[in-house]
Amino acid sequence: MTNAPSSPWLRTVGGRLAAYWPVKFLGLSAGMTLFFLAYFQVLRHPLHPPLVMPLTVIDRWISFQPAALPLYLSLWPYIALAPGLLLTRREMLAYSFAAIGLGLTGLGIFLAWPTAVPPPGVTWADNSLFAFLKATDASGNACPSLHVAFAVFTAFELGRLLRQMAAGRTARALNWLWCVGILYSTVATRQHVSLDVLAGTALGVAVALAHQRWLR
Repeated sequence: MTNAPSSPWLRTVGGRLAAYWPVKFLGLSAGMTLFFLAYFQVLRHPLHPPLVMPLTVIDRWISFQPAALPLYLSLWPYIALAPGLLLTRREMLAYSFAAIGLGLTGLGIFLAWPTAVPPPGVTWADNSLFAFLKATDASGNACPSLHVAFAVFTAFELGRLLRQMAAGRTARALNWLWCVGILYSTVATRQHVSLDVLAGTALGVAVALAHQRWLR
């Protein structure tokens, strides 16, 4: 009795990851570095006093959940999956322009309309990782949440790639569950409020649809 073969689409992953891997690695590293340099510059030198975002009933429904922090931080390996699986130079160029456009749009909004999350009423000293995160990221650059926008953009791009690879429904569903989990974690860890998530989702969807239309 032989073992069942693995899903055919999984056998294509290695080849996709290997395609142009130096370009992907250097491009992703350079892009993230430049983005964060600009992000923290805007965060620390707002042109106007930041507007504190209001809470909604959703923020009261979702309690503070320290256990959601790993899910929040999982954005970084998540967004690296999409460019890693790209197969052609055309796809990489289109993805680069879309990601740059998303980042510049968010930074432009932060510059023109600085926002911040309200004090969460949580003692960060109880968790050293939370304390480091808050000391590094402060509470500005809140709306739209680029954490959310990049997660949503990635979910669309991974969904497109998984369909292209003929992946099954389970893989495609897990992609969206991961994205939704990241969105939930931004509120559960008190890094954002629900209005930030809503605005970030709208931005991510708009860029993703424009990107996919460009590819077509």
